[in-house]
Amino acid sequence: MAEFAIAPAPVPTVPIEGEAQAFPVRRILCVGQNYAAHRAEMGGDDRAPPFFFSKPSDAVVPPGRDPAYPSRTQNLHHEIELVVAIGKPGADVAPDAALDLIFGYAVGVDLTRRDLQAAAKGAGKPWDAAKGFDDSAPISAIRRWSKAPPAGRIRLSVNGETRQDATLDDMIWNVAEIVSEASKLWALAPGDLIFTGTPEGVGPLSRGDRVEGEVEGVGRLAFTVA
Repeated sequence: MAEFAIAPAPVPTVPIEGEAQAFPVRRILCVGQNYAAHRAEMGGDDRAPPFFFSKPSDAVVPPGRDPAYPSRTQNLHHEIELVVAIGKPGADVAPDAALDLIFGYAVGVDLTRRDLQAAAKGAGKPWDAAKGFDDSAPISAIRRWSKAPPAGRIRLSVNGETRQDATLDDMIWNVAEIVSEASKLWALAPGDLIFTGTPEGVGPLSRGDRVEGEVEGVGRLAFTVA
C-alpha cells in the first residue's frame, strides 16, 4: 500500500444515542423541496418531484459544537429536517426494501446561504457554495431505529420563537421513496446521511441566535450561531 504524501483528514463522525460508538459520515445527500408548503414559499412547481443536492461529509456539526456564521452571505437561513442514517449498502433498491438499509434517524438543520442560492438559481449555476459550506449541517445524535419511520411533528424555534412547525406526514416523498430514489442515483453505503427536506417557515439567522429543533420521537438539536 502506498504511503500518503500528506496526513489524511480525520473521518467526520456523529454520536449514536446512548452508545460509546460513533457513526462515521461518508457522504451527505439532501432532498430539495419535499414539503408542498415549503415548495410554494420557494416559488417551486407543486407538480415537480423533489431533487437531490449534496454537502461534504465534513459539513456536519455534531452536538455540543456551535456552527460558525459563514462568510460571503448576508442571508443565512435555517431548514430543519429529518435525517436518515444509512447502515447497509444498496443500489437500485425498490421502495419496499429501502427501509432495510436504514441504521437510524437524527435531527438536522440544513443551513443555507440564501442570497448565494438565489444568485446561482438566477444564473443557472450550481448551488455548492450556497449549500455545501463549512458547518452547514448541524445534526443531533443518531437514534438507532428498527420500526416504521417516524411520523410525528418537526419543528424549529429561534430565540424561543417558533419558525417551523409541521408533521413528517407532510412530506411529498416518504422515507422509503427517498432512499429508493437516492439508491438509483448513487450506490448507497454505510455512513451515508440523507437530509429529507424541510417544511415551510425557513428564515434568516443572525450571529448569536439560539436555534432549537426537534423531530418527535427522534431527538432534539440546539446550537447558537457563533
